[in-house]
Amino acid sequence: MGTSLQNEIFDSLRLELRRGSLILAVLAQLREEHYGYTLRKALADQGLAIEESTLYPLLRRLETQGLLASEWREEEKRNKRFYRLSTDGEEVLKQLIAEWHGINTSLETILKEDRG
Repeated sequence: MGTSLQNEIFDSLRLELRRGSLILAVLAQLREEHYGYTLRKALADQGLAIEESTLYPLLRRLETQGLLASEWREEEKRNKRFYRLSTDGEEVLKQLIAEWHGINTSLETILKEDRG
């Protein structure tokens, strides 16, 4: 397998791995209200950079699914859309966190075994 094909496969798999992680991170971060820029900055400050072109469609999808609530407000003389977890979003986040911990525990065991 050539290096360029390996890189292409890695990039594709990395995106799949990140997709679910980003959803969990966004939901968790929105336990506190944010607008897009402050949400991106908070995630980046914690080592999880996300592009605007990924974030805004994700926010819209999560809101359509009923997991987020949003409202337009004026701040610093500009209208900004503020997002926060909805009641359903809080419940789903708890379930996802439990699922994440279970998967993470299993993966840690599996990856440890692979190291011999």
